[in-house]
Amino acid sequence: MALFNRYQVETPESVALEFTLAGIGNRLYAVLIDYLCLGGMLVFLLILWGVLAYNLAAFWRRWENGQLWLMAVQLLLIFAVYVGYFVLFETLWQGQTPGKRRAKIRVICSDGRPVGLTQATLRALLRPIDDWLYVGALMIIFDHQERRIGDWLAGTLVIREGRTHPGDRRLRLRYPEQAETVARRLITQGNLGLLTPDHWLVIRDYLRNRPELLARAKTETSQRLAKQVITLLQLSEEDADNAPDVLLEAVYVACQDAIVGPVSHQREP
Repeated sequence: MALFNRYQVETPESVALEFTLAGIGNRLYAVLIDYLCLGGMLVFLLILWGVLAYNLAAFWRRWENGQLWLMAVQLLLIFAVYVGYFVLFETLWQGQTPGKRRAKIRVICSDGRPVGLTQATLRALLRPIDDWLYVGALMIIFDHQERRIGDWLAGTLVIREGRTHPGDRRLRLRYPEQAETVARRLITQGNLGLLTPDHWLVIRDYLRNRPELLARAKTETSQRLAKQVITLLQLSEEDADNAPDVLLEAVYVACQDAIVGPVSHQREP
């Protein structure tokens, strides 16, 4: 019996990528860390605001309802920090907060794309409703895609991460020596220009997520991608005879080196 639910996304290139959903345990662990970080930030900011409000209180005593205005500003500050924490991190860190990074989970759109400002904002604004009486936790437990209210309306999912950090440009390769040998031939062939950015992104996402794929899904996906690459780049028999993963790693390395120059590619542990 599978311990985690899985979710499959089909890319525009008709390649199926399969992700493992985060699960209630990982999400609660991430939320606990985030709330500890958020609580520390709020305490620090409220201390600063308290000092400022104390000095303003003497001036605002001459104004009717001055204390109410100070209280309103304080509530607005708490709300802005609470929402802004999740919006800022999930937007800049491609679906992660400090808690999610520690728990090795990530928010993505239901079509596999990274979350943007709109999705992160919707999730943050609806978080108080999800936290009320553990409504969000109950929805995650009973929904087959483990979505809370914020995920439903924002069209997002929370998945487990593979070993390779998606923000790391130096992808860890499984067959670095073989891939770099093939990559050098691909660069000299001069056909890399036929590879579109969308193709390259699909290859990169597959290589990054393959540790989380089931064996069958990984085999089918790598073979389908390799077949498309062979046809698109019109590869020689020598290159086409390589194992699918070696060929895909070689395309990744060749495109990286063609754009940013030779980079170091580390072997997976």
